[in-house]
Amino acid sequence: MKRLFTIVILVMLSSFVFAQNDEGLLTIDRIFSSPEFRSQRSGSTEWLPDGNGYTALEPSATIKNGEDIVKVDPKTGAKVILVSAENLTPQDSKEPLSIENYSWSPNASKLIIFTNGKRVWRYNTKGDYWIYDLASKSLYQLGKTLPASSLMFAKVSPDGTKAAYVSKHNIYVENLASHEIKPLTTNGSETLINGTFDWVYEEEFDCRDGFRWSPDSKRIAYWQLDASGVRDFYMINNTDSLYSYIIPVQYPKAGQTLSACKVGIISADGGETVWMKLQGDPLNNYVPRMEWAASSEEIIMQYMNREQNTNQLLLGNATTGSLTNILTETDAAWVDAVNDLKWLDNGKSFTWISERSGWKQMYNVSRDGKTIKPITNGNFDIIEIKLIDDKKGYIYYIASPDNATQRYLWRTKIDGKGKPEKLTPAQFNGTNTYEISPNATWAIHSYSGFNTPTEIYLISLPDHKIAKQVVDNAKLKANYAKLKKLPTEQIKVTIDGNVDIDGYMIKPYNFDESKKYPVLFYVYSEPFSTTVNDRWGGNNYLWHLMLAQKGYIVMSFDNRGTPAPKGREWRKSLYLKIGAMNSSDQAKIAIEVGKKFNFVDTSRYGVWGWSGGGSATLNAMFRYPDVYKTGMAVAPVADIHLYDAIYQERFSSTPQLHPEVYIQGSPITFAQNLKGNLLIAHGTGDDNVHYQGTEKLFNKLIENNKHFTMLVYPNRSHSIREGKGTTIHLYNELTRYLLQNLEPGGK
Repeated sequence: MKRLFTIVILVMLSSFVFAQNDEGLLTIDRIFSSPEFRSQRSGSTEWLPDGNGYTALEPSATIKNGEDIVKVDPKTGAKVILVSAENLTPQDSKEPLSIENYSWSPNASKLIIFTNGKRVWRYNTKGDYWIYDLASKSLYQLGKTLPASSLMFAKVSPDGTKAAYVSKHNIYVENLASHEIKPLTTNGSETLINGTFDWVYEEEFDCRDGFRWSPDSKRIAYWQLDASGVRDFYMINNTDSLYSYIIPVQYPKAGQTLSACKVGIISADGGETVWMKLQGDPLNNYVPRMEWAASSEEIIMQYMNREQNTNQLLLGNATTGSLTNILTETDAAWVDAVNDLKWLDNGKSFTWISERSGWKQMYNVSRDGKTIKPITNGNFDIIEIKLIDDKKGYIYYIASPDNATQRYLWRTKIDGKGKPEKLTPAQFNGTNTYEISPNATWAIHSYSGFNTPTEIYLISLPDHKIAKQVVDNAKLKANYAKLKKLPTEQIKVTIDGNVDIDGYMIKPYNFDESKKYPVLFYVYSEPFSTTVNDRWGGNNYLWHLMLAQKGYIVMSFDNRGTPAPKGREWRKSLYLKIGAMNSSDQAKIAIEVGKKFNFVDTSRYGVWGWSGGGSATLNAMFRYPDVYKTGMAVAPVADIHLYDAIYQERFSSTPQLHPEVYIQGSPITFAQNLKGNLLIAHGTGDDNVHYQGTEKLFNKLIENNKHFTMLVYPNRSHSIREGKGTTIHLYNELTRYLLQNLEPGGK
């Protein structure tokens, strides 16, 4: 029987090669190498401060490989070249600057160009910065005497006279007239970090730019992290030189020593720093957010304890460093840093997002914190604030009260009166994102759905009328239309009697309801992200569609604990249960799928995922070995003791306080239960989820004489994309493994 199955698979693989010429069938190369299914983008656009126009990059008509920055009038569509490629050509160069990103000074008189970017962990956040002055038509490089490609987060002061930036963990201010460079800090080192952040703040709090200009341009507020107590994790590069070498990463694992964090204010002319008088152990508290408090005399910061279940909102005096606690958020599980604090009424109050009602709702809080008034009120979550229009009295935000897989634009009055208005028309049923002009008159609107590639429009607000289509992705849509496919279906299953779970299903194009098909479950299942999103899924979706063409049903479900807009109870139910509850939910879902759909073959269940989804795959295969036959885990966390402190402790507390949670939450604890086929893929250069955990898992599987397949990518990071041919190779191997270990097709 096994031999016959092997012959069948070889025939299928052979037919797969011959089928590559069928334009209705996808291949790995078509998905990841050819331009057939690449989405167009709208380019780098920036609204001008007055909101009456935006700028965009367009190819130069006169300079090869050059780009002009044009101003577009949204009302008429008229374009004017503001800065040409000729303007952006340095005097000692024949080539114009390669623009990786750009921004405008507060009064739009100066253009800041970012180029020659270098990667800092996940993103290119250090490089070279140039300033183009529109009045004098002069181009000059910032920080010219500092090392090449070392500048970070260059920003022009509100008055337009100076620029500040970070280089080698020190903050500098440069006079834009004289080009004199003044270091504001000089003690920066590998472990003393000024104006930016360590690895874990960047990864888990999304903190990168670590300094802020005061509104009057006279001072700079900044973070300082002392990482001297954080142990280095060593990654080993064995392939790029004759002798191996180590790559150290400051990485506080769960329960280990953190960076000590301070916030200070310094004059833009230099001098002594005024440190904020934060209470408590700096090694066991976080400052995830800090801004000037609509004033040049005070800053506002969020101060969070190590367990992340208390967030104090503090007003800090810029002259004395004294602090006043104006608001405290607490939760029995965890609280999130608030990204949407916006000042109203010239700084007399501000917006605040809180789950105190059980839902993420918007509040108007007085400056002293004594008055808290709801702006929105209902059993739905505010997902993101997009704009506050003080003049007209509206707040624009993203929400989706009726379908957690979708996103729409709403607005409500700042005073909380009247009913919220849904602005996104019914024709855009799916996921919608917006970049709204500062005067709330226009927006760049992006729309997509499960079966609809991205479309981008320029619209007017609040009527949401289309002024023009910016991107239609016509070629992608035409190529997509030729594919043999059935539309992705939104589905629901119910577990535990009353818990409704959102999911999607991709069936084979030649689906026969009288037959039974194998199911591949795509999982993530953790609090960082959702998988069931009614939007265009790009290459990941196309690969799933390719697998469906080969005879698999692909499904995905968002269990309890994923960050869907379904209320606090849904999201926080995973506290102290990560690994256990989410895998239990997924197994219950898989069993319920078998009951609900009679075309599902429950003896042919497969599961795969990446990162947290890799962990979910291991949990599925180890905890529920009788449910799943085949699993493919990419870059998994096998032992949650080994993951970073901020993420893991947010959901699991510390291993010192809850050792049992770390044992029961780790897939490695249950590795001896493996029965099915398991592939584990990991990059040895993964600075996020260390390969260390996968090696420990290998040992546990070997100890228990368990068969498994390992796929190791030397020096690749968490994304496993570095190096020629890597992505193609990985997805070819995943496809081959699935075909060989989970028989495709209806029976």
